[in-house]
Amino acid sequence: MHALFHHPEPRRVSPGEYPMWDRALALLNRDLAATLPQQQPLQLLAFPPHDADEPENVCVALADGQWHGNPLHPEAEVTPAAALAIITDAAQETITECLWQAWPLCAEHSLGIHPRDSDGQLSWWCAGERQRRGPAHIRAAVGALDTLASPRRPNR
Repeated sequence: MHALFHHPEPRRVSPGEYPMWDRALALLNRDLAATLPQQQPLQLLAFPPHDADEPENVCVALADGQWHGNPLHPEAEVTPAAALAIITDAAQETITECLWQAWPLCAEHSLGIHPRDSDGQLSWWCAGERQRRGPAHIRAAVGALDTLASPRRPNR
């Protein structure tokens, strides 16, 4: 019997195949290690194309190979800043959907934070809480969550 939907086996992308994405993923993995230390680093996986004249499909995956979302487009000419934004979006979608949790979280507000351009640098932005806990703010540059100390909270 022929399977109606055959999903080809992915291969782990070797370091150096997509250097801009490698650098972007290294920054994201710093944030992952700082915020979810129990998780292994994210990786790039490649799936063969559906047609011979198309490029392979690349995705950001958890260490165990789970991934979610749209593939990255290897043929697209992107700047380092655009590569970081693309990888950040893909990583956040994979973590959120595969682990069923918001990532990363603002240590002040316990809310999911999102990538946003801030003065030409991709940064983690928190919407803040609308009720007495503080306004929207930039938490840190993407890749720099490991440089922050957790805020002290009084005993409740």
